[in-house]
Amino acid sequence: MTMMTRLLTLLALMLALPFAAGTAQAQSGGSFAPVVTVNGMGVTDYEISQRQRFMQLLNAGSNSREDAEKALIEDRLRVWAGNRIGIKLDEAAIQQGMDEFAGRANMTGEQFVQALQKEGVDPNTFRNFTEAGLVWRQVVRARFGPQVNITKADIDRAMKPESQTGKGVKVLISEAIVPAPPGRERAAMGQARQLSAAQGEGAFAALARQYSAAPSRDRGGRLDWMPIDKLPPQLRGVVLKLKPGTATQPIELKGAVAVFMLRAIGDGDAPSGPQTLSYMTFAIGQTGSQQSAKIQSQVAAARQCNQLYTIGKGFPPSALTMHEDVAQAQVPTNVGLALSHLDVGESEVIPQGANDLLVMLCDRKVAPEGDQSAPDRDQVRAALESKALEAYANGYMADLEADAVIVRK
Repeated sequence: MTMMTRLLTLLALMLALPFAAGTAQAQSGGSFAPVVTVNGMGVTDYEISQRQRFMQLLNAGSNSREDAEKALIEDRLRVWAGNRIGIKLDEAAIQQGMDEFAGRANMTGEQFVQALQKEGVDPNTFRNFTEAGLVWRQVVRARFGPQVNITKADIDRAMKPESQTGKGVKVLISEAIVPAPPGRERAAMGQARQLSAAQGEGAFAALARQYSAAPSRDRGGRLDWMPIDKLPPQLRGVVLKLKPGTATQPIELKGAVAVFMLRAIGDGDAPSGPQTLSYMTFAIGQTGSQQSAKIQSQVAAARQCNQLYTIGKGFPPSALTMHEDVAQAQVPTNVGLALSHLDVGESEVIPQGANDLLVMLCDRKVAPEGDQSAPDRDQVRAALESKALEAYANGYMADLEADAVIVRK
């Protein structure tokens, strides 16, 4: 596994850490003068540029300058909250945290830093990110730890097989997939931000009809109930954090930007476990072209993937690709999202920049999970405590932001 591949695997870890915690030289641009102060602590243009580069390198869905600035403001608040109660970390503790974070991708902290430097990211970006996260973890535990009481009954319930996997969750969501062809990325992001800011289902639906290129646009982006495990793994946590009637921040896909609104959430059937998907992709030409429309019309009658080979005669071999038994987590997010809507033999067209990509689901299987030992009681207790503390942490951060003195220069 290359260093860059390992870097990308850290993305999910970075986004999932409950209390997760920036900088190559000035070639990345940006001034060293503060452009934002947070309770008297400065954030420089250079730091914002570096954090944005860090987020882009990890392929984070939210990696605009505004997102980078928000992340740094939150980090300043984490450190400020730590200072209030006297939490200070020595260099050894910070280095241990960097090694621990990088170790999740089988890298040392030094290897991770070297990989970042090759991509133009100053080591201080990673260091400061880690330090803020470690301080925040201690702040949250000190402030809310005594309020978390995990009982023996809680652990017993969590360790029951039917509870460990849960009854399953089903979600009712609306989607908007905004095409972002070359040269139009900025405009697409602006439209996506309007969708993210939509107040309620009706407003979102109106914007989805206007901006979305997904087949669901005629329904205002509304999708039917679906088990959460049909969604790409990259999107599940993002959707489950929403309150009904609220939308995600823009999520960058290949050649498009996506926004999702949660309409309702409920109990479903027990999840079947990890999935592998077999599917075909067919590059059918420029969006709005006669060729694309013709192929879509022909595919509408197809019910098996092998029928696409007949329809695709005359196309370059690279236009039609069979993907067999791909782990769901390895399917590109935009493709995985389309497949989540489909039964075997069904197809959907998704935008990829200025072109259309047709996706057909050939098979969906439950993947073997291998020999995995069950978690012991201490591990279950730790997981339950972490989940409870995360809820407290999110609320406390919202309070800190509301009370903070934030000045933009």
